[in-house]
Amino acid sequence: MAAGRDRSWPITLGVIAAARERLIERRDTHLDQLVDKLREPRVHRIISELLSGAIEPGAMPPSEDDQLYVQDLGLIRTRPQVEIANPIYREIIPRALTWIAQTRIPQETAWYVDRDGRLDFSKLLNGFQQFFRENSEIWIERFDYKEAGPQLLVQAFLQRIVNNGGRIDREYGLGRRRTDLLVQWPLDETQGFYGPVQRVVIELKLLHKSLTATIKEGLMQTADYMDRVGAEEGYLIVFDRTPEVSWEEKVLVRQEQYGEHRIGVWGCKAIAVGILFCRKSTQMDANKGRLEK
Repeated sequence: MAAGRDRSWPITLGVIAAARERLIERRDTHLDQLVDKLREPRVHRIISELLSGAIEPGAMPPSEDDQLYVQDLGLIRTRPQVEIANPIYREIIPRALTWIAQTRIPQETAWYVDRDGRLDFSKLLNGFQQFFRENSEIWIERFDYKEAGPQLLVQAFLQRIVNNGGRIDREYGLGRRRTDLLVQWPLDETQGFYGPVQRVVIELKLLHKSLTATIKEGLMQTADYMDRVGAEEGYLIVFDRTPEVSWEEKVLVRQEQYGEHRIGVWGCKAIAVGILFCRKSTQMDANKGRLEK
């Protein structure tokens, strides 16, 4: 970057973020090699568990040799717990695995931007709901990491929309049964991330108990993550992978209150997905009519 080479300019967080994005998009040799390694069976099993956040009941743990191999590749670290080795790999791995999907999802940022420059996440998730219902089975079958297919497809859809100026920070790990996404969208193009920023939490969660218990736990986790990152909007997406449940049975619509967060809840007529929306009470009243409608 010319700005980064000019020694009269300070190296700011904005410059670092822009450089990181260029590095990811360029996919230099070592990043291409990383993608090839992800296809190896001994790597696949460990990384897929991390991306989905779930250890399947009754599944045998990976061998010591396999875990050490993935650690030696620099993809994971094992202390204090097993997780992706560094923040840039947390970003690169899901984007690399869904690159084809990102380039072919027929969505445009402009469809979801309000007049005040904010992303309309109600509209965005409604768009995802329809896309998921129509395309999820086809796309998930194409993914090398089918076990984490729903979570990867959500991230591909969001990346397609947010790429035009925003960014997504990701947190996931073994046994968490959830993926935390923080979407940051600058509201003033001239100031970028130094000006006002829309911060939105999206929590991706697997249904592993009853629906009621999973939602209760998910609401707590969503509200906690919102508080930690200072987000005013939050959404919880629950994936129900039960094959015998019909589309209509997966739909839910209601509002809930969790602490200071008033939560509007609605479902997607999409295979394995339910969506919940939440804002802090002070932010929610203006949208109450829209939610009830």
